[in-house]
Amino acid sequence: MSDVKIETERLILRPIEMADFPRWAEFMADEVSAEFLGGAQTPAAAWRGFMTMAGAWHLTGASMLSVVEKSSGLWVGRLGPWAPLDWPGTEVGWGLHRDAWGKGYAVEGSTAAMDYAFDVLGWDDVIHSIAPGNRASQKVAERLGSTNRGPGRLPPPLDGLTIDIWGQTRAQWKARPR
Repeated sequence: MSDVKIETERLILRPIEMADFPRWAEFMADEVSAEFLGGAQTPAAAWRGFMTMAGAWHLTGASMLSVVEKSSGLWVGRLGPWAPLDWPGTEVGWGLHRDAWGKGYAVEGSTAAMDYAFDVLGWDDVIHSIAPGNRASQKVAERLGSTNRGPGRLPPPLDGLTIDIWGQTRAQWKARPR
């Protein structure tokens, strides 16, 4: 699975690499970028999350992928299929470094990740766990064709976060206008 590389017009999505960690840690330390991802983290906490994603990819093929900007080679975020134990569903999630906001990368990369989740992983449904106050992510979900299914609950230690479950089925994804 480590040889997976998904290319879009402007992005490369690939499993995380050690060289990605400095930008990952910077992203997760930013209070604004990490606000809806459980809050800003120390480098040690970011390291554990980084390694969790690496291990999940290695063992299951479902994990956030690094998002690399083709034009610069810069790591700009992480997104992709994610299905932890006791999660409210099979998720495609996204989180971008603040310097990559406003460029349409979340929609572009998540579109490719949704295709991967349905076509390669064989998922029948994809959700997005989004805080009610996170209008930017709600707009991404809407552009992907997902709808708000109502309140949801994440497993501990994230069970204190308030989220709505957005999502769509494989049939809805395949029937969407392109």
